[in-house]
Amino acid sequence: MLCTENVGKICGCMCELLVLIIRYASICAMESTSKLDDGQWLAYWIIYSFIALFEMAAEQVLYWIPLWYELKLLFVAWLVLPQFRGASFIYEKFVREQIRKHGVMLHEHHGHGHGHDAGHTSHVLKVLNLAVFLCCLFKIAW
Repeated sequence: MLCTENVGKICGCMCELLVLIIRYASICAMESTSKLDDGQWLAYWIIYSFIALFEMAAEQVLYWIPLWYELKLLFVAWLVLPQFRGASFIYEKFVREQIRKHGVMLHEHHGHGHGHDAGHTSHVLKVLNLAVFLCCLFKIAW
């Protein structure tokens, strides 16, 4: 019979394998001529970075939570499976709201190939300020 620690290690490895597959799918999406799926993958990587930050901040606590890796595996699958589009859902319902709340301007276009002006620099600084705020929030929470 598998002990909980071994099951956690297996699920941890499965999560890492899933992330490798997702990286490959992200590259395929970026290289395709269609840009319809790019938003889903960008949202996924934003959410996954929050998961990684959370895990780093709460590493000592997560070790003692039974089924953490199993829950993470299910959550990551929910984020990426096209039937659920969980990453887009979380981004639209939570992340975008926080970005707007903290004054980060979302552009209608992404500015690919355009020159960067002072407005762009200000936008980048606002994004960095938001990132620092979120890092501090995670540290305070744990």
